[in-house]
Amino acid sequence: MYGFFAYRLNSRDDAEDLTQQCFERALRAWDRFDPRRAALSTWLFAIARNLLIDHYRAHASDSGNIPLEDVHPSALPSVDGAGPGLEPELAHALAALADRDRELLALRYGADLTGREIAELTGLSLANVQQIISRSLRRLRTALEA
Repeated sequence: MYGFFAYRLNSRDDAEDLTQQCFERALRAWDRFDPRRAALSTWLFAIARNLLIDHYRAHASDSGNIPLEDVHPSALPSVDGAGPGLEPELAHALAALADRDRELLALRYGADLTGREIAELTGLSLANVQQIISRSLRRLRTALEA
């Protein structure tokens, strides 16, 4: 869970806070979990995605926010310890991708979900998820090699 948030946010503190909030929400809603409708991981990441959307909405109007692509890569924080620890070049290359592409990469590599789980969570077909991830990785590779 933390990996998913760390891939999507440029703040270790925010990633930790949202991870905690996700599990708090899951505990409060445990009686509504139905294993016949979705796997536990899919249900948890649906909660995580909603939290992330709420986080972006709440911070969209902050006057101090600037687009990530306007920040020099050396000024980007890295996540050390338990998180994936993105290098500034990778963070910058990720920022250049479309939101959907970053989200799918975060679900695949940050959350370690399978293509099938991502498809179930996002409502996309498995083939579409695999294609988006493949194209996103090619774009990342090209950006990092440049």
